[in-house]
Amino acid sequence: MIEYLLSAMILGLLLHGIHRKVIARVQGRPGPPIWQELLHTLKFLFKETWIPKTASQGLYVGVVALALAIWSAALILLLTGGSLLLLFALYLIHKIIEHGTGLSSGSQYSKFGAIRSVISAASELPLLASVALLYLFTGSLMISDIEAYQVINGPLLIPAFPAAIALYMVILSKIHYGPFSIIEAKELVSGYWTEHFGVWRGLLNAAFGLKTFVLLYTFVMVFIGPIGLPLTLLAILILMITLSFVCAVTPMLSPYDSVSIQTVTTGLIAIYIIYLGVFA
Repeated sequence: MIEYLLSAMILGLLLHGIHRKVIARVQGRPGPPIWQELLHTLKFLFKETWIPKTASQGLYVGVVALALAIWSAALILLLTGGSLLLLFALYLIHKIIEHGTGLSSGSQYSKFGAIRSVISAASELPLLASVALLYLFTGSLMISDIEAYQVINGPLLIPAFPAAIALYMVILSKIHYGPFSIIEAKELVSGYWTEHFGVWRGLLNAAFGLKTFVLLYTFVMVFIGPIGLPLTLLAILILMITLSFVCAVTPMLSPYDSVSIQTVTTGLIAIYIIYLGVFA
């Protein structure tokens, strides 16, 4: 299982490198090489490391370990075809990590990032709507059952398109430089993880790469189905490129606008679910 975790981390970091490259190309810049995020992570792992005097030491280190633990558990859950609802619960724990990381250092910039992580909780609403709509179609929240349904009935991408849009928005809110990335805005320096450096930052980067891969892999599994490893990786790459293009042409929204758009999206999906339940 270790080899799967390491492979997912590396692929996630490379995907983020591709993300930065696509954004740069769309905006007319050369951009960094696609392996830049991987190099950054390795660089941080070998830098001098300490804990700030103002930090809560247990929380400062604990959030790093928790970030690695929950996304490792999420990947194992995907590979074993476990519950999508449990995966949703792990995603919610990540919100605690963001908040705890921002509060742990004592820095005013990371504290503002922590506060915004609470505001950005609206990003969980589309995910909840997506899960509900998937259950309406398949009658199960087990990933293995959802894949089996698609083997018989075809991909859910078209019939459950609103749910796909909802999950797409969730992923968009969790990658760098996106319109919903309010917890990492430039006025907050690096946002909630501004004061994490050295080994701690390297491990957070590794967890971020794992998170990126897990979220993209989840989208492919629940909306396209089992298509084999080569096609799955290709679908993940295409999905990442579309997200990068959206980030390149869309400015970062204010916290208020970010919450408003995600809430309205959830409302529209809820109306669609009611329509299907009543008339379908």
